Amino acid sequence: MKKKQLGKSDIYVTAMTVGCWTFGGGEYWGEQPQRDVNEVVNVALDMGVNTFDTAEVYNNGASETSLGKALKGRRNEAVVISKISPSNCHNVREHCIASLRRLGTDYLDVYMLHWPINKLSVEHFTADSSLITAPPTVEEAFTQLEALKREGLIRSVGISNFGVKQMTEVLTAGIHPDVNEITYNIVSRAIEAEIAPFCMTHNISIIGSMGLMQGLLTGKYKTPADVPPHQAHSRHFAQDSGKGTSRHNEAGAEKEIFETVDALRNISSEQHLSISQLAIAWMLKKPFIASALVGSRNINQLKTNIEACTAEISDATEALIDRLSQPVLDILGNNPDYYEHSSKSRIY
Repeated sequence: MKKKQLGKSDIYVTAMTVGCWTFGGGEYWGEQPQRDVNEVVNVALDMGVNTFDTAEVYNNGASETSLGKALKGRRNEAVVISKISPSNCHNVREHCIASLRRLGTDYLDVYMLHWPINKLSVEHFTADSSLITAPPTVEEAFTQLEALKREGLIRSVGISNFGVKQMTEVLTAGIHPDVNEITYNIVSRAIEAEIAPFCMTHNISIIGSMGLMQGLLTGKYKTPADVPPHQAHSRHFAQDSGKGTSRHNEAGAEKEIFETVDALRNISSEQHLSISQLAIAWMLKKPFIASALVGSRNINQLKTNIEACTAEISDATEALIDRLSQPVLDILGNNPDYYEHSSKSRIY
């Protein structure tokens, strides 16, 4: 499988990054047996996939623990990414050590700040509002991350969900992140306008997260009503579709999205690919994407996703998908925060 260098680091990631949010099980995704995690991780490594993405917040740390168990004896073959929540950046080292313990390793390949440090992000990651304190400055947070790198606890500093202004603040502070992990898929194209060009100019690699839009781009949902509320709480869907889990108060683009998915069914059939494989192949054709972050709950899903990483689509097919999904982009706009109202975006 093809690999690309992350920014200025000596780390090379594969075209596919295994998303580990489901690992360990939890309320959001439901049960995830460890035996399935073990199979996914080991078969991924056997098939040439080296990159795994988790975070301290995923299933309250259970994702990191589960990934660590699955990597036992093969840690040196993997690129492990984990993330710290912005609400925890007063003591970055403490949280890094906790992640290392759960993962059963003495270093992280990439340690990311999960969201930019701002009031909305901190409030989102703090369950008890009485515990909210003033967040550290950008300089304070990233100075701590750089200290971890000098100490050898991490190999690379990364960011996740950062916009142009926020990346500029980090660069101005004298820190050069190697990667920005941010949502990108056929129905989530906000980064194309400014964020992707900025990253390419400044040699910040992009790992596109939610490559299959939490299952939407597999084609398994035929109508908006089929999508579970937890997966329907983004701005893609009407506020009511989240059944109390949404907070964006926008109308969504459900009609346009399902028209796009229906069109993808026809295109994928012509290309002899599944819809999910077409979505991944389209994503990897973009020059600004270093790796596509997709989840795989079992080895069948994993193998399907890996096959997509070697599939090639023509320029004409790419352009057709761009055109068909343009109505979704027109409605959702260039705000890459898909969970807050566009007037309150955490990404800018």
